[in-house]
Amino acid sequence: MTEAATGAAAGGAMGGLSGTVIYLVLMIVFFYFVLIRPQKKREKQTRMMLNDMRPGDEIITIGGIMGNIVSIKEDRVVIETGANRTKLTFEKSAIKSVLTVHEDEDEYEIEEEE
Repeated sequence: MTEAATGAAAGGAMGGLSGTVIYLVLMIVFFYFVLIRPQKKREKQTRMMLNDMRPGDEIITIGGIMGNIVSIKEDRVVIETGANRTKLTFEKSAIKSVLTVHEDEDEYEIEEEE
């Protein structure tokens, strides 16, 4: 092989390597904006929802049980459900959504947008 052919082969290998690195960086950026960032945003909203729960709020559990919060402890929530007012205890992480909207929550959303 001549020196020109050897130099061209080495240059082509370097060009392929930089293209691969650029491709990997673009993939990481893509995954961050499509998967990681939205997931963190959902986790933050869920954390805020669980911290803002109050006795009297109407909730839905991940199992589909609807009820009103009777009491809240560190990591447990006691809800009252049904016509005979059955009390059930759940972990806070088992709460899917809070249906009661508080007036002061609107203030938090406005402050975050600014």
